[in-house]
Amino acid sequence: MTTDISVNLKDKFIVFYDGECGFCNHWVQWILERDKNDKFLFSSLQSEFGQKFLNERNLPNKVFDTLYLWKPESFYLSKYQAILRIASELGGVYSLANIGKILPDFIGNQFYNLVSRNRKKLAENQCFLPNAEQRKKFIET
Repeated sequence: MTTDISVNLKDKFIVFYDGECGFCNHWVQWILERDKNDKFLFSSLQSEFGQKFLNERNLPNKVFDTLYLWKPESFYLSKYQAILRIASELGGVYSLANIGKILPDFIGNQFYNLVSRNRKKLAENQCFLPNAEQRKKFIET
């Protein structure tokens, strides 16, 4: 694990994402830059930690087209609900995303799936290199 061992995972939200997707990496960077209250940690779904998360929940562990948000010992959300919760936790103007809760999940997830299917076209695979402080927020094993 890259994160400091003294970090209590129960106090954090863990964002699982496709580590090989430029679009996904862009959004990880976006969250990192706005996480002023140090609420989020990150793990690619391809990592050992990500695979363990998926396997323990009997979730698909080869196709990485879904973002997961996990609060250890509390809950995990995927797709549209995960995005809404991330925005809510970032606070400030991003809390306005809560208005999206008026949409039924199946409609929000349809939109999420549309973006997910086209995500490789939406962003080039660019290499995001987190700085030393940001690297502490990534869980690798």
